[in-house]
Amino acid sequence: MVVRNGNPSIDGRVRRGERNREAIVDALLELLESGVARPSAREIADAAGVSLRSVFQHFDDLETLYGALVARQTERVARFAVDVDRDAPFAERLASFAEQRARFYEQVSPVRRATLLVAHDSPTLQRALADTAARHAREVSAAFAPELRGAHTPADLRAAIVAATSWETWERLRRTQRCSAEQARRVVVALVEGVVAAGV
Repeated sequence: MVVRNGNPSIDGRVRRGERNREAIVDALLELLESGVARPSAREIADAAGVSLRSVFQHFDDLETLYGALVARQTERVARFAVDVDRDAPFAERLASFAEQRARFYEQVSPVRRATLLVAHDSPTLQRALADTAARHAREVSAAFAPELRGAHTPADLRAAIVAATSWETWERLRRTQRCSAEQARRVVVALVEGVVAAGV
């Protein structure tokens, strides 16, 4: 047994506390992903297999819980980071970018929808949404650098590609227009092809 403080009972409580904290955050994520947009503390506790009191012991307020949620979700979706061969032809870069965005959006959409319901009251969630938007814009700039350099108005083209490949566009295609994921991906590709061809 590894003893951190020279007291096995204290170290055991610390490890138990860490496991419970992780279980609470994972339970919240799983509830959100299953479509429970605003789970109660009782629902989170039950899903985590901990007492209701434990939830409040580990998280002083909603902002603290949201901070842990953002960190855990960021860790879980790191594998979806856009990785495009910048030397590939435009069509290949676009296909790769759209495919990676599609997988990412399909994974995060339930949590994103729930986040938007409460973000207006949460600086932590507002920052997370802003950071996600900024990261997306940077990925567009990197993936489509040649097209942006050749555009009449690079800022306009960048804004158009960002909009075409955004979660908001994906959500409208999937939820409002009821497109399949594959159809939505094709539409996103067509939108980007259109704005690039137009030379914005």
